[in-house]
Amino acid sequence: MADVTTIQLDKSLVKALKDAKEYPRQTYNELILHLIELKKSVKMRNQYDEFLHKTQQPKMKELWDNKEDEAWEDV
Repeated sequence: MADVTTIQLDKSLVKALKDAKEYPRQTYNELILHLIELKKSVKMRNQYDEFLHKTQQPKMKELWDNKEDEAWEDV
């Protein structure tokens, strides 16, 4: 371990990290790397969801904002 640093963490954060471990001997280094990968994955998924939402907005507006549907509301 050539490049190792020491960081200060609140005791509550250390407890949360201990609780988040997938297995008892998992190092904090492994856990933090795993959490970073999870965040990247969620970010990519959210970008995809936003893309789909923006792509679908014009078609949904066309489908929902029309006079034929408004006429049925008063029946």
